[in-house]
Amino acid sequence: MGGFTFSTVFMFLVFIADLKKSDVVFLIDGSYDSRNGFEQIRGFIGKMVDSLNIDDNRDQVAVVQFSRDATVNFYLNSYSSKNDVLNSIRTMRHKFGRPLNTGKALEFVRDNVFGTSVGGRHTDMVPQYLYVFSGGRSGDDVRGPAQSLKEKGIKTFSIGTQNADTLEMQTISSTPAHYFPVTNFNNLQSLHARVEAALSGAQETTEFPSVIGKMSTTNERQIWEFVGEFVKQLEIGPSRVQVALTQYSTRPTTNFLLNTYSLKDDILNHLRGAELTGGQSVNTGEALDYVTNNVFTSSSGSRILQGIPQILILLSGMKSADDVSGPVERLRDAGIVLFSVGMNNADSLEMDRLAQSPQMKYFVNQMSDLMLVKQQLLSVKLNMSHVLCSLAERQPTGRDVVFLLDGSDGTRTEFPAVRDFVQRMVDTLSVDDSRDRVAVVQYSRDAAVQFYLNTYTTKAEILDTVRGLRHKGGRPLYTGAALQYVRDNVFTASAGSRRLEGVPQVLILLSGARSVDSVDAPASALKQLGVLTFAIGTRNADKREMQKIAHEPTHAVSVSEFNDLPNVQQQLQSSVEAVIVEGRDQGKVLLFDLSSCLSSVDAPKKDIVFLLDGSDATRNGFPAMRDFVERVVEKLNVGENKDRVSVVQYSREPEVHFYLNTYNTRADIVDTVRGLRHRGGRTLNTGAALQYVRDNVFTNSSGSRRLQGVPQMLILLNGGRSYDNVDAPASALKQQGIVVIGIGAGRADSAEMQKISSDPTYALSVSELTDLPSLKCVNVDVVFLLDGSDGTRTEFPAVRDFVQRMVDTLSVDDSRDRVAVVQYSRDAAVQFYLNTYTTKAEILDTVRGLRHKGGRPLYTGAALQYVRDNVFTASAGSRRLEGVPQVLILLSGARSVDSVDAPASALKQLGVLTFAIGTRNADKREMQKIAHEPTHAVSVFEFNDLPNVQQQLQKVLLFDLSSCLSSVDAPKKDIVFLLDGSDATRNGFPAMRDFVERVVEKLNVGENKDRVSVVQYSREPEVHFYLNTYNTRADIVDTVRGLRHRGGRTLNTGAALQYVRDNVFTNSSGSRRLQGVPQMLILLNGGRSYDNVDAPASALKQQGIVVIGIGAGRADSAEMQKISSDPTYALSLNMSHVLCSLAERQPTGRDVVFLLDGSDGTRTEFPAVRDFVQRMVDTLSVDDSRDRVAVVQYSRDAAVQFYLNTYTTKAEILDTVRGLRHKGGRPLYTGAALQYVRDNVFTASAGSRRLEGVPQVLILLSGARSVDSVDAPASALKQLGVLTFAIGTRNADKREMQKIAHEPTHAVSVSEFNDLPNVQQQLQSSVEAVIVEVTPETPTAPGTLPSAEVLQLILWTRSEGTTSLQTPPGVGACKAFHRC
Repeated sequence: MGGFTFSTVFMFLVFIADLKKSDVVFLIDGSYDSRNGFEQIRGFIGKMVDSLNIDDNRDQVAVVQFSRDATVNFYLNSYSSKNDVLNSIRTMRHKFGRPLNTGKALEFVRDNVFGTSVGGRHTDMVPQYLYVFSGGRSGDDVRGPAQSLKEKGIKTFSIGTQNADTLEMQTISSTPAHYFPVTNFNNLQSLHARVEAALSGAQETTEFPSVIGKMSTTNERQIWEFVGEFVKQLEIGPSRVQVALTQYSTRPTTNFLLNTYSLKDDILNHLRGAELTGGQSVNTGEALDYVTNNVFTSSSGSRILQGIPQILILLSGMKSADDVSGPVERLRDAGIVLFSVGMNNADSLEMDRLAQSPQMKYFVNQMSDLMLVKQQLLSVKLNMSHVLCSLAERQPTGRDVVFLLDGSDGTRTEFPAVRDFVQRMVDTLSVDDSRDRVAVVQYSRDAAVQFYLNTYTTKAEILDTVRGLRHKGGRPLYTGAALQYVRDNVFTASAGSRRLEGVPQVLILLSGARSVDSVDAPASALKQLGVLTFAIGTRNADKREMQKIAHEPTHAVSVSEFNDLPNVQQQLQSSVEAVIVEGRDQGKVLLFDLSSCLSSVDAPKKDIVFLLDGSDATRNGFPAMRDFVERVVEKLNVGENKDRVSVVQYSREPEVHFYLNTYNTRADIVDTVRGLRHRGGRTLNTGAALQYVRDNVFTNSSGSRRLQGVPQMLILLNGGRSYDNVDAPASALKQQGIVVIGIGAGRADSAEMQKISSDPTYALSVSELTDLPSLKCVNVDVVFLLDGSDGTRTEFPAVRDFVQRMVDTLSVDDSRDRVAVVQYSRDAAVQFYLNTYTTKAEILDTVRGLRHKGGRPLYTGAALQYVRDNVFTASAGSRRLEGVPQVLILLSGARSVDSVDAPASALKQLGVLTFAIGTRNADKREMQKIAHEPTHAVSVFEFNDLPNVQQQLQKVLLFDLSSCLSSVDAPKKDIVFLLDGSDATRNGFPAMRDFVERVVEKLNVGENKDRVSVVQYSREPEVHFYLNTYNTRADIVDTVRGLRHRGGRTLNTGAALQYVRDNVFTNSSGSRRLQGVPQMLILLNGGRSYDNVDAPASALKQQGIVVIGIGAGRADSAEMQKISSDPTYALSLNMSHVLCSLAERQPTGRDVVFLLDGSDGTRTEFPAVRDFVQRMVDTLSVDDSRDRVAVVQYSRDAAVQFYLNTYTTKAEILDTVRGLRHKGGRPLYTGAALQYVRDNVFTASAGSRRLEGVPQVLILLSGARSVDSVDAPASALKQLGVLTFAIGTRNADKREMQKIAHEPTHAVSVSEFNDLPNVQQQLQSSVEAVIVEVTPETPTAPGTLPSAEVLQLILWTRSEGTTSLQTPPGVGACKAFHRC
């Protein structure tokens, strides 16, 4: 990076403390496993304590024992003398107990022993150490608690006997080197010297002050390196940049002033000889005042009076002992810009107050991360005008205003006055220019939405509806529940709220009485959401309650009765008008993405990194790349606590343009992206670039929030094949949970892009980079329903042209999109179905030849029902059951004679996304009813005006990457089933049990994959098993099958929800929430709760747990919607029909993988191997999607020639096989190759259908004995259910082939590969015998399947990332239920 060319002033204010103290906690195994060695443990820690400096209040010690739970023997502040500590240790008794819950104990000491209330001095930057002694394996998971200790900076040492788990102990330790194994505790004394030496090393490398009386030389060097490297990047000189340096602890000390040095070399020489002064506490406020009054002055060299920018970079490592607020204000008043860098134990809130904006605050947990901060500080170029510009956030105009009206019996006579008040308020708003939006909700016992924020777009429509409002009635008055309802259901994006776009949210409450329920939590939740609430209460309302609800007490207004509302109207109106934030007109962009229909849960924030190919091959396409990034960023909700973005360019080496925490506004990112220049370079090292972003960009110091559970995504734009290997880096990214989407253009290698991408379906391709704007993320089935009645005869050519233009934008030829056309008048007539044509040319030819149908009258309702029942079906080509979005575009020229309500609702339940386009003669409200949501209803004067709305509708079918990102499949999930076990569900409980079993059968269960827990409840909850109880699907299914109905008359759903939040979604119970694993709760409920569900449901949502509520029988639908994360996740069905909705047709066929010996020894015979594969493929049924084929070659390592889902036709496979080239290489690692195909080819992401019950076949051809062992990989393949055939030549080891083969008779020997035709028929017969015939099953009852589909979508049960949606098998079980 070049130096800066502007003139400015830099001031460094550096703090480092020197504390010769430590907090030491001993966590001792007190279970039965340690009873024989307890005396030795006691002696060992006594000897350790003897070496500490306790008497002068420097070191502190605590001791905790644990087994099932933890017990404190004494805390850090219990004793202040060494004798007291040693006496307590000598008299300590063994705890006893089982099992050993080490994870729970680690959490206990973190939360209860290292805390400040019991003597912990973490806030004073005192190093904290934990010694763990364990004599056995833990009964719970230690990974989450161990990680949280590391994040808190606690250095952990572990000592374990031979019965302890080595990996577990290394996980607990700060580093693997901090684990000390011992045969048993009787040998502890042999470790004493090693443990003490390790402690000394840890003290020497502690991030901040050392315990041994002198500053860590490593840390001191890193501080000076940071300042020195920063100075090196500046153009130092009297007319350029000037630098000063001050250190401080309780008092500031100046190293040199702004005018001390005019040459860069002089500053660097000073820094090389500088030393940190140290100190035990800090007065940051005093230091800030000092530099304001003594350093940023003319006499000290400051040029502030000449308009030169003044910048202070503060490095702080501890909370200040004095107040910083006043000094910070004085600093800013002086025109000084402050950047704050917090180190290790700096106070986050204090850092917020110090920094001028969030993007000017940095935090490092390790001193080594300081260099990254340097890069980020330099990247903002520290130009004052740039800084000021970055602080000016342009807020969108307008407001979203919701009226919440008391509709209880007590307000009946005054309701006309309430209605008039709302009308007058609406009359002052700017609705027609799309600035303001309005919603109205009435409530009494429950809340009822009159219309949402996106229901109406004109003031006239709103006023008409308000005039027609009828009083709701009902008692009593639940204001708290109503407030919670509007928070969860009205102030949402789906209901039209623009909160995430920065539009102010306003709630106006009119209440005529005191609430029966508490308003505290809901009011607080609205404030946290940023809603500005005004509360108007009559004399019967509780004034204090109104003040609690209002955003601030002055926003609570009292009137004697609602007839007096005109008296306060002006006051309220002024307050609401003040909410407007003026800014640039951003324009109204109505882009809707079909993939959002499939998004299970939209993450509220994401970390997204763009990795751009900057090699010579992309020079011409780079502007298109840049524009693509800009368009995606425009769709994101950028902010420090929202979406974050980074951009990296690479060719031979990577270069970071900006990190995830460099910019906090969309404008800053877009500005930087627009200025990106192409890097150039002939060599393309994609592997190295992937590794770089993993190690340097997806990190805490660079702004990644992975450890906080924020989804991590990498978007690679690539134009050529990599020179280096991408396998290991791609695998490392996946292991870290980073979702990778690869977009290849030009000469990009499709197989390489599939390897890199998290799933082969996330590897997208365009012929040229300039085609990026038209890239689509999902397939779609589109049905056009055209009004062919007499009234549209003259305009029909315009309708026909519109359909042609829309079809022209679709991807039909590559089998992604399908199209159908239906005309209707009195009845409906299909012109062609979704599976009639497979090419765009055929469709366009047919559309051009369409003739007007004619007929009257117009039955739109019947036509909608017709397309639902006859066109959106599998037999007509619909791929709805495979998860492909279904779109209906209706063009109507008149009002329907029949009702459209029921058919429109049926289409929505089916998951069809309907767009309704009506002319002036069509009924606008009817169009809105039909459309999936009101904004999808479009009006034109006549059909000749269709080109005017074409672009708006066309955008619906275009790629929106920001939504695609939110629909990415999670590689692992934690799922809890909460089952209603009350008396009301006794008859339906077997169906519940079977439902859980079938969902579990679809999951990829494992310790590092999907985890499952089941809880049953009535009056109280009962855990059947926790998330970490079972690690295999078989164990879970066995337990579920044995579940018994609990019974009980009282149903306390609220208490059960709170229980699972507090006791099941926790680290100790196996939840991986803190590791970023998605958390899901599936509630199966058969009745209304006796207790309140609001607060527990809200608490689950706040914790990021996705809740799906399935109600049956007497379940309360409103209650289920409250509980569910989103109202659309509240499903309703008859419990006895659950099984019916889970019917699945098992596919026939096989997945066949050929593993070919490509080592040097088979070079001359490889043509015979190739011919053998061709002949085998020729016998398979590929073209009808029954059989799939993959080919892998191997020698020293394995190389995939193509995956199971790479090709869909036999011709493509045979062409590729004919062109196979011999791999070469030595020696032959058959064991590693077998393991490779198991882990990378027999997976859903690579096209394997194993989880759908399709037989998996491996055919190995080997020409020599393996250098490595084949035992474990061969066994692993058998456990996976893979049927392996092994063919070996005379040089192969016959016994080895028999071990590999599924059974010895499947091992075949030939003299050489040229003899393969002699065994071909034998092998072919064996493979053909693998086919499992399945009889097609009866379709499910209408109305049941959609609910199961929605559940499957939300659950992401596309196991291991497969994109086709499958429902679990179970039709046979339906016979047990008469109503099936």
